[in-house]
Amino acid sequence: MSLNYEFSSLSLTRTAGVVVLATALAGCSLFGGRQQTSESVPMAAATEAAAPRVVEPDLTATEAAIAGLNDSAQPVAGDDSPIRPGAPMNYTVKRGDTLWDISSLFLRDPWLWPEIWQINQQVENPHLIYPGDVLSLAYGADGRPMIRLSQAGAARVSPRLRSSDLDGPIATIPYSAIASFLARPSVISAEQLKTAPHVLAFRDGHMVGGSDHEIYVRDLVGQERTSYNVVHVGDPLRDPENGDVVGYMGTYAATAVITRAGNPAKAMLTSTARETLQGDRLIANDLTPPMNFSPRSPDRPVKGQIIAVVDGVELIGQYQIVVINRGARNGIEMGHVLAVDQAGEVVRDTFGQRSFLGVKPGSAFAPKVQLPNERSGTMLVFRVYDRVSYGLIVSAENAIRVADHVRNP
Repeated sequence: MSLNYEFSSLSLTRTAGVVVLATALAGCSLFGGRQQTSESVPMAAATEAAAPRVVEPDLTATEAAIAGLNDSAQPVAGDDSPIRPGAPMNYTVKRGDTLWDISSLFLRDPWLWPEIWQINQQVENPHLIYPGDVLSLAYGADGRPMIRLSQAGAARVSPRLRSSDLDGPIATIPYSAIASFLARPSVISAEQLKTAPHVLAFRDGHMVGGSDHEIYVRDLVGQERTSYNVVHVGDPLRDPENGDVVGYMGTYAATAVITRAGNPAKAMLTSTARETLQGDRLIANDLTPPMNFSPRSPDRPVKGQIIAVVDGVELIGQYQIVVINRGARNGIEMGHVLAVDQAGEVVRDTFGQRSFLGVKPGSAFAPKVQLPNERSGTMLVFRVYDRVSYGLIVSAENAIRVADHVRNP
């Protein structure tokens, strides 16, 4: 007997058949154009003797994983298997799920999703996953595990049916985790600063601007009633490897709504958080990136460091945004997953060379030893610039700090 989650009432019954594994999700190096042609064999045959527990049908992927309700769904996978012990045989995607949640429910390492996902050519947009879709865990004839779409929800458009979208595709990461950053950016890249319009002057001779004050903006190309974030440019962010300035810390000051286009343009300040000064920059607030990209490991070696954290906290935890000193020029792409290592400390070995040149234990002249880095978390890149990238900490096993290292997982 296999463990089955309750199917959503919106799901459509689809014709069963052999599903062909097509090329991997766009940008993923793990597939490399390979194709899977063997028939898939449901894992239920391996778990008939298991006694599944009753799972609440309304649990999301995250809630089900945390509750540990899937421990008897299948035998414990081997150490080399990408399948997570206790992964369900079937799961119905629910509103509020994210791809990262579902990947974590099925896989030991969520970024291996493109390696396991079996694309269904019978549905439109096979890369996207919608609420109501039923995902099933199966094995190919060669023993290779795969996750496939066994039933498509009503939100999908079938080649033989007409349907209207009830829900959009699920996001990769929770939008709420980055919404505040996108609404009020705290870091300005060097590229943004080069092209960002600036506050030229205030109407009526004001020295600073507040709520309902009018400002003149230089080099702004925008239509009336368009809104921008006014950001005060702070300290530069430097690449610790070469000292180059790769970005700037920013402080949100207000929202500016264009009242008259031109150069200079005129705008009204609203939603003020602090005074606006001459020289403050205007940043477009349409920074929302696509949220349905696929998490994957970079296809070439990446080694970098965290150089800033949004909100300026000292200890970085889950769902906080960080900036790393690696970008498009280093091969970083949106959706790349990186391991975060806690930087090892440098300590003095006061006991290894007790008699060397008369050095005794406790001496300030004892040799220095670099301790190894230790894995402390995982981050997922959601926005990329030329030399820096923004990432969301999706898991944090230990404290994460600025200057910690990032690398391929």
